[in-house]
Amino acid sequence: MAGAGTVTDAPETRAGQSNEAGRVLVLLDGSRMSYAALEAAAEIAAFTGADVLGVFVEEVNLLRSAGYGFAREVGASSGVSRPFDPAGIEQRMQRLASQARRALAGAVAPHGVRHSLSVAKGHVIDEVLALAGPGDLLVLGRVGWSSAPGARLGSTAKGLVHRSPGRVLLWCDNRALPQGRVVVFLNDHRDANRRAVQAAAEVIRHSRRPVTLLLGAGPDMPPEEREGILRDLGIQESDLHVRSLPSTDPVKVAGILRQERAVQLVLSRNCTLLQEPGAEQLLMALNLPVTVTP
Repeated sequence: MAGAGTVTDAPETRAGQSNEAGRVLVLLDGSRMSYAALEAAAEIAAFTGADVLGVFVEEVNLLRSAGYGFAREVGASSGVSRPFDPAGIEQRMQRLASQARRALAGAVAPHGVRHSLSVAKGHVIDEVLALAGPGDLLVLGRVGWSSAPGARLGSTAKGLVHRSPGRVLLWCDNRALPQGRVVVFLNDHRDANRRAVQAAAEVIRHSRRPVTLLLGAGPDMPPEEREGILRDLGIQESDLHVRSLPSTDPVKVAGILRQERAVQLVLSRNCTLLQEPGAEQLLMALNLPVTVTP
């Protein structure tokens, strides 16, 4: 349930802008990675004609913890321990919300897309889920302000990957290879595969990259299925590479992705790769944007 203090800025509208496409939601928490995700969200919205909804949440648990006299916070760079100050936390949250509003306006300005900012007080995952719909794309930085970039997949990102009703793009501030490929992991779930292919089609529609399909265990892809995927992707036969995975061991998968010069990975949240114990370490080590479909 959304917090009672939710405030949404009025959207700024471009004449003739359509709102038929699902929205692009982006979680803003003041971290460098969330602002990198914002830039990606603005570019995606410009290509798809979607509205951008920025989401800033004052985490209620953080505010509550500041009320305990024994609570301390440790500076991420200084390592200095200091008491939690409730008034100071409130001021920091207000300052971050103002920064998020300015950053959102600045990111979408070159593209002229409709945008608004939702500011709420509550639990981050719950507040985002209250706003997200099945047709929306949720864009997240892979780590938040409390994590060092590359250290781990943030707890908020992990929670939203598994619970969001629509697609989730875990963004990282990488430098894409000029000739890199979008890699789609397929398995034996036909509907999940269809959604993953649709997500890949949207990615390459504006990036014009070739695609690699990674097949899980099972028989080879029938020719008619391959032809259907080519149509859905809107690419030529020469731009499609299909290969089987010998296993879903994260180390072997990482090696294959490097061979394919992958610049983005698309997979279903229910695929076998995400169920492997080392999947999180794989995603972090590759430093790739990852789109996770329902």
